[in-house]
Amino acid sequence: MADNQLERFFGGSPFWVAVRLILLSIVIGVLLHVLGFDPWNIWWSLERLVRRIINLGWDAIDSVWRYFILGAVLVFPIWLIARLARVGARRP
Repeated sequence: MADNQLERFFGGSPFWVAVRLILLSIVIGVLLHVLGFDPWNIWWSLERLVRRIINLGWDAIDSVWRYFILGAVLVFPIWLIARLARVGARRP
């Protein structure tokens, strides 16, 4: 019963919702990057982590991480608000 409520809240299987959110965050992050937005003024603490990864030579991970964070800044809050609004609308 609790699993059904969890799936209803997430809008499907939590794993596949997470996969969709991650992919959507990367796509939105690419689009926002093209428009010149930069999340690093918000996520300055994550910049140090990314710099350490770059120092190890993982430039591809840096690019994907950057796009993920940039997209996630918008995707996750919008998704959460939409889910909470839907749950709130169902209650009598």
